Amino acid sequence: MGKIFNIQRFCTSDGNGIRTTVFFKGCPLRCLWCHNPESQGMASELAYDAKKCVSCQRCVSLCRRGCHMVGDTHLFDRTACKACGECLSPLCTALELYGKEVTAEEVLAEVERDKAFYDSSGGGMTLSGGEPLYQPDFCIELLRLAHERGIDTCVETCGFAQKDIIIKTAPFVDTYLFDIKETDPQRHREYTGKDNSLIIENLYLLDSLKKNIILRCPIIPSLNDRAEHFKGIGELAERLASVSKIEVEPYHSFGEGKYERLGREYAVMGVASPTDEAVNGYVNSIKKYTSKRVERA
Repeated sequence: MGKIFNIQRFCTSDGNGIRTTVFFKGCPLRCLWCHNPESQGMASELAYDAKKCVSCQRCVSLCRRGCHMVGDTHLFDRTACKACGECLSPLCTALELYGKEVTAEEVLAEVERDKAFYDSSGGGMTLSGGEPLYQPDFCIELLRLAHERGIDTCVETCGFAQKDIIIKTAPFVDTYLFDIKETDPQRHREYTGKDNSLIIENLYLLDSLKKNIILRCPIIPSLNDRAEHFKGIGELAERLASVSKIEVEPYHSFGEGKYERLGREYAVMGVASPTDEAVNGYVNSIKKYTSKRVERA
């Protein structure tokens, strides 16, 4: 069994070709700019969107814990909520439950629905999150089943995992989409809650295993849009024979609304997305230090 929060079909930005992306719950990092806050914890969470609430009061009658109260406005008591999902109604679009327990076979059944598209486009299945390696047994089983069925596999990872888990996934993974969030260890700890020593060690481990690696580099204005970081990315890639490409991921604020719906504060609220000119500058800055292909994600 594993816990996921979404399966997204017909993706074109999570690896080659047309892909189905499976989003895992749980992550060891807490990136300040995380745009999937619903993925961070393993526990299921209930999101409430006040803009979509029509005060129908269905949730009031369905919830046995009294978490919902509707008068002039909808009041939601998160402290009493256990994310059981009993308050959900097909007619309600204001409430959404993040987190569902599934088996690897159940996920594969959904993934295999589009195998014809994978075969024709060179696509396949991508595991994302959260952090897929945070649920190692479920992750490995899902990768093994996909591999047996001839489905191309990608794992998008922050790289913070035990080395034996990395080694166990390797036979079943075609490409690792490996996040490089910050090349300076202290800044990495400041921005994500962990330093990057284990992450870099695992990156070198995958390189020694000759696995195809695409470096994914989120760039957030005022945090890691520094000349030293761009140099660090380029020089790191140049030392790794298995890195086939570097993808620059410019910051976007699409996740802001999720924090509000989950009752949380967003640490980088108000940070603006970089202009196209700035993103081109990021790309060109990294290119100075590597012969690898560098492009905007």
